[in-house]
Amino acid sequence: MAENNGVSYHTYTPNQHEELNRDEVLDFLFEHLDEYGDQRQDIAKCMDYALSDAEGKGGAVHVARENGKVVGALILNNTGMSGYIPENILVYVAVHGSTRGKGVGKQLVQMAIDNSQGSIALHVEPQNPARHLYEKVGFTNKYLEYRLIR
Repeated sequence: MAENNGVSYHTYTPNQHEELNRDEVLDFLFEHLDEYGDQRQDIAKCMDYALSDAEGKGGAVHVARENGKVVGALILNNTGMSGYIPENILVYVAVHGSTRGKGVGKQLVQMAIDNSQGSIALHVEPQNPARHLYEKVGFTNKYLEYRLIR
């Protein structure tokens, strides 16, 4: 656990997540991802994957708390690949509206970078203001993404 400006930061991994209140973090992400979020059950699957110790899975859940309340959360999944596909994907990051602009999101992203091995990919909508944060910490945009939805 680290602390910065009255905000404490916690990292949960497949080997160390007993103290994580999963429902609290899931509810927070579902509420605060705003228009960039997914269904709660999909966020739960992502968290389960990050905290799984099964071969080819894993990752981390990073949580920021202020006065005991969640004010930020991030989920990073391992891809089980390398080289042609980045080793990690930053799937979800959200910060409570009352703490936006105070460095909480930047600290969560930096923790994900510092505590993971290999490259990290993420998907961000062009109009998402968090895009500028990702660029500040070193993410670049090399590709356009296309999907075939079935």
